[in-house]
Amino acid sequence: MPRLPILMYHTICCDEKESKKLTISTKKLEEQFKYLDKNNYTSFHFSELENRKSIPNHSIVITFDDVTESQYLYALPLLKKYNLKATFFIPFAYIGKTDLWNNGSDKIMTISQLKDIDSTIVEFGFHSFEHKNYKQLSNAEIQLDFDACAKIIQENNLKVYPALAYPYGSYPRKGVEKENFKTVLNQNNIRFGLRIGNRSNSFPFKNKFEIQRIDIKGEEGLFKFWYKINWNHILKI
Repeated sequence: MPRLPILMYHTICCDEKESKKLTISTKKLEEQFKYLDKNNYTSFHFSELENRKSIPNHSIVITFDDVTESQYLYALPLLKKYNLKATFFIPFAYIGKTDLWNNGSDKIMTISQLKDIDSTIVEFGFHSFEHKNYKQLSNAEIQLDFDACAKIIQENNLKVYPALAYPYGSYPRKGVEKENFKTVLNQNNIRFGLRIGNRSNSFPFKNKFEIQRIDIKGEEGLFKFWYKINWNHILKI
């Protein structure tokens, strides 16, 4: 079965000295996108994968969590430049505010910025309402979270595909809690659920609610990026 790496990014910065952990510099991001372009990778939106039975060699999915303003300012032009597609996952309660679940230092896109983005380049997905850990919520609380997301989407006429990136990559993983969580996802028409895992996926996906993403770190160089998308499913380094 072919492998499908799904890349996970967060905040973007201009200063190379600040490129670490969840923040990546524009220089490194461009190096990575240039590599994908030079090596003829085909990028997909999740909506394009829903009914596919196969994918070409060198396929990839690019994702950005939290819709920070830095993604609008820096990632979007690079996606356009290298003819790549990406999915931006929205924490709906924080639109037009800051990342208050974290330290509140990163601006979150406004509604007007979200609507300004070309949908042929960026597809939006769910990143919960308040960026809370699903593992710590009851089924009723998770449903209320979905309801709040739906209200924002409807009020602002946003187009959001039902792919869900779990905040912190966390979700109930055992027993009745796991089955109940899957039931809530199905009731809300979620097509794909994304964890972390740091492995490429086989395609078609074996479990649509446990799709793994590769966490791209800001301090890592191009060799580590190459290794992660080509060999990380075999051996971690």
